[in-house]
Amino acid sequence: MGLARELARRVRARPRTLALVGLALMAGGFGGGWALANHVGAERVAYTSGPAGPAPHIAAAPAPSGLQADLQDLVDRYHEPVGIAVTDVTAGWTAQIAGDDVYPQQSVSKLWVALAVLQAVDDGKLRLDQWAVMRPEDRSVFYQPLASRIRGPDGLAITLADLLRHALIESDNAANDKLIREVGGADVVTRVIAEKGLAGLAVGGTERDLQTRTAGLAWRPEYGTTWLFKQARAQLPDAVRDAAQAAYLADPPDGASPVAIARALAALKRGELLSRASTDFMLQLMGEARTGTLRLRGGLPPGWAIAHKTGTGPDWRGASVGINDVGLLTAPDGHAYSVAVMIRQTDRPASARHALMQGVTRAVVAQWSRGAEDGITPEGPRRQVAGVLPVAHVGS
Repeated sequence: MGLARELARRVRARPRTLALVGLALMAGGFGGGWALANHVGAERVAYTSGPAGPAPHIAAAPAPSGLQADLQDLVDRYHEPVGIAVTDVTAGWTAQIAGDDVYPQQSVSKLWVALAVLQAVDDGKLRLDQWAVMRPEDRSVFYQPLASRIRGPDGLAITLADLLRHALIESDNAANDKLIREVGGADVVTRVIAEKGLAGLAVGGTERDLQTRTAGLAWRPEYGTTWLFKQARAQLPDAVRDAAQAAYLADPPDGASPVAIARALAALKRGELLSRASTDFMLQLMGEARTGTLRLRGGLPPGWAIAHKTGTGPDWRGASVGINDVGLLTAPDGHAYSVAVMIRQTDRPASARHALMQGVTRAVVAQWSRGAEDGITPEGPRRQVAGVLPVAHVGS
């Protein structure tokens, strides 16, 4: 815990002297006047590299029948196809409903981009305090707050650590797309996923390419001004958009299964995918995510923590595509569960979507509470944790 806090503190730190800025700018070859107007302060990260921990064999027990029944009830009452997977990080079992089916991830795929970047850091190919420069051609589509800070041809200087913060905490599309380019392209992300044995996951390329193809367009630089992209999309014949979205849903390039995601997150939590420092940093950023407060997070009682990533696709003909939330739920005693809830396409109102995801969280809490009341864990007797509210008292 001390390492995680120290790393997070240093990542947030900003240089406070012009001398430090000057050194960074000389290293990057930027002019001083441009720097004062356009640079983002470099994080000084005390980064400890090293191999990921070993992946122990876990002989998983069957999923608890009570949790499985709760998940089935939630899906039955939603009345649309939903994929759910819940994995006990320690015991290794997975409860799931349609969990091996493939769903569009949308911004959930930013997790695997971050994984590839942090693997490159572990390998010494990149550094968290390394500078990147975002120029006008680095703009993306939809939500991209960083794009408004790219001014003039010299652009915006920013560190990889800050790009990761913007991508995972705010789900900034421009930040994510820049990270893909910095790590060497989507093919590199795909290779990292494969090398780690994470079958059932895909990245789908940059957000700007994925979203323009899904709309029935091909990327053009002027679409980086979001209103121009939306204008071009609005001018397409309905039949073109229908065909493009149907093709996307039939074979999403960013597709993944809930079971694959839940197991990947469990492996991340166990320290099997990255070095300890990289694992702590990634989980820290996921824990600070500002999106989806009414999704999985909305079902948490006091004393629980969540580190997660949402995905939200476009709306068309009254329905939404790729409505997801995935993450790690940690109980007051430290026991953790990885969770993935994925909706391929839905015309249910936002309140129903939130209720479904919060219901999954409550089902996980109920499963943990059953173990706490019985004093049993997969490893043996469990200490009763005081002050945990009953599931019925969970807020909205």
